[in-house]
Amino acid sequence: MKLGIVGLPNVGKSTLFNSLAGGGAESANYPFCTIDPNVGIVPVPDKRLDVLGDMYSTRKITPAVIEFVDIAGLVKGASQGEGLGNKFLSHIREVDAVVHVVRCFEDSNIVHVDAVVDPVRDIETINLELMLADLEVVDKRIAKTQKQAMNDKSLAKELAVLKDIKSALEQGKSAASVELSSDEDIAFADSLDLLSRKPVLYAANVGEEDMADDGNSNPHVKAVRELAAKEGSGVFVICAKIEEEIAELENDEKQEFLADLGCETSGLDRLIKASYSLLGLISYLTAGETEVRAWTIKNGTKAPQAAGKIHSDFERGFIRAEVVTYDELVKLGSIAAAKEAGVYRSEGKDYVVKDGDVILFRFNV
Repeated sequence: MKLGIVGLPNVGKSTLFNSLAGGGAESANYPFCTIDPNVGIVPVPDKRLDVLGDMYSTRKITPAVIEFVDIAGLVKGASQGEGLGNKFLSHIREVDAVVHVVRCFEDSNIVHVDAVVDPVRDIETINLELMLADLEVVDKRIAKTQKQAMNDKSLAKELAVLKDIKSALEQGKSAASVELSSDEDIAFADSLDLLSRKPVLYAANVGEEDMADDGNSNPHVKAVRELAAKEGSGVFVICAKIEEEIAELENDEKQEFLADLGCETSGLDRLIKASYSLLGLISYLTAGETEVRAWTIKNGTKAPQAAGKIHSDFERGFIRAEVVTYDELVKLGSIAAAKEAGVYRSEGKDYVVKDGDVILFRFNV
């Protein structure tokens, strides 16, 4: 999973990136201190892996990972070259989802590019720039497709989709708002990598005092949640300043620090949970003495395609999946006990993999 972190300058973007990814993104109180995109690879915390690792006395534990891309702060007019221009927009065309950091805290020591804190206005500013950048892409694609369609009538459908998207963008609506009638049209629209078509997760960056009640008493957070509900986007509340402090602590100290703040989980945990939910992702597990590993797949994925995440040969030569749920395996203590209890199952090609399934794939190429 690859997430692009965007937002206006000085909203806490690079501070959040550093705390989540342990990266070295420059963070300072002036716009555009982050020029090139910073990339961080973060393991997905999953306590199930440690439990299975102990059970199998495994030599290696491999968690799923998330790649974060920290994009320089965008400003009004970025799509037309304002500020540092729109070259940064290209960095987020390949991400699976956009994490949009919005400032929901007041601090006279940290300059806001528009002087007054207003997260809804900030969101609209960024969204407009993304849509304008998309409009440029769509216009170029329409010009190219119209020429090709003169000799290839099969392109008429693609041209119709492009024009529908162009019409929406010109009305100030996102590419995601366009309703597409077929899987083929959806696949084509997805292939355009339009910024305003990507799923969005709003990170409401609050002050330390707002963390105990998850930002419920913060009017800025309320406004972000209302906007996100209309869009069908996700929201999670975070204090980038606290996350920066947590990142420097050992695991035991982290839990104690969070407890003192009245928080059950870290911002990274909440971000990952929200990202998985937004993108419809789950993890299945493989376990043995050699390795215990988590594999991320789309919810609804069938066994052969899940096997293909490990290796294409597993999907091509799929015979069956031998499955036990994580909870049942841990409760019974071993695969042998699971077999004896009748909960170790053999599943075929139509089996839909569930989150937490512990699977051994049988295949023959």
